[in-house]
Amino acid sequence: MNPRILAITNMYPSPERPWLGTFVEQQVKGLLSVGVEAKVLFFDRKQEGPLIYYRMAQRIQEATAKFDPHLIHVMYGGVMADKITARPGSKPVVVTFHGSDLLGENLSGILRKLVSHHGVRCSWSAARKAQGIVVVARHLERALPGDVDRRKVRVIPCGIDLDQFKPMDQDTCRQRLGWTPGKFHVLFPANAGDPVKRPWLAQAAVHALKEHGVNAELHMLSGIPYADVPLWINASDVLILTSLHEGSPTVVKEALACNVPVVSVDVGDVRERISGVEGCHLAAAEPRDLAQKLLAVWNRKARINAGPALSALSIRNVAERLKDFYGEVLQSFT
Repeated sequence: MNPRILAITNMYPSPERPWLGTFVEQQVKGLLSVGVEAKVLFFDRKQEGPLIYYRMAQRIQEATAKFDPHLIHVMYGGVMADKITARPGSKPVVVTFHGSDLLGENLSGILRKLVSHHGVRCSWSAARKAQGIVVVARHLERALPGDVDRRKVRVIPCGIDLDQFKPMDQDTCRQRLGWTPGKFHVLFPANAGDPVKRPWLAQAAVHALKEHGVNAELHMLSGIPYADVPLWINASDVLILTSLHEGSPTVVKEALACNVPVVSVDVGDVRERISGVEGCHLAAAEPRDLAQKLLAVWNRKARINAGPALSALSIRNVAERLKDFYGEVLQSFT
C-alpha cells in the first residue's frame, strides 16, 4: 500500500525566502518519487507570528477531512509538534527532529534563548506522544528524553538530489558568478546570519589563512535560490562549517556530492559524513587550526571523490526508508 501523508511544516521555500526549508521540500519530492501521496500544510510563522501554532487546529482538521491521510508527518519539532501530537485523533503522528529543536540555540540573545528553551521542552513533550520519531543524526537520538521509547525512533538523514548536486566545471561556474579567477574561494553557509553558525569564526579562519600568503576570498551562501546552490558549491575550492551545533547539515552532503572538499568543526554528523574522504578535514573551533586545514586543501589543489559513499543518501533512497517506517508505524497503530 502506498500511504497518504499529510506533511506539516513551519519551514518551506517561498518567493520571499527561497532558501527556507528546502530540505523539507526535497524530502516531499522524494516521497512522491517512491509512490507516497503527500500533501504539504505550511504554517508560516514568519508571516503570521508565533500565535499561529495556537490557531492550527481548524486548518489541520480541514486538510485531514479533505485529504484523509493515513498518517501525519510533522517535519520539525518545537511548539508546532507539541500542539499537533496533543490533538486527539485517529491518525498516527511521526515527528522529525532536525537539530535546534532538540539542542536549543545557545548563541542567541536572552529572549531567543528563553524561546528556544521552551521549544526544546515542547520537542520533548512531542517525542513522548508521537507514534514515530525520526532524528536526522545519531547524536539527536541521545538528546531525546530518557523515557522516550527508543523502539519508535529511527535515524534517517535528509536526502539530497544527486541529479542536481553533482560535479560541474569549476571555471564555468566562476565565470557565471563573476568570481575573480586565481583566488582560493571559500564558501560559508551563512543561513541568513544565524549566530549559531559562528560566521565570525569562518571570517577569522580565512583572515589567518591569508597570513600564510593564500589569496583567499570568503563567500556567504545566504539568500540564494536553491536552484543556484550547486553553482555556488562547484565554483568554490572548499566549504567551511563552523557551527556551534548542527543536526545533519545538508550543505555538507551537497558539497560532497559535488566533490568539493569540506573543512569543518566536529559538529552534527559531519565526522561520519567525511570519514575516509581524502581531502576533507575536521578542525578545532579556533581560527588557526581551521586555517591550517584550509591550507591543506589549498596545497592539495584537487577535488575529492565522495560519490561512492553518497548513494544511500539520495532523496529516493531516504524516501524509501521513510516509507518503510510509515508502514511500521501504521501497522503498530492499528
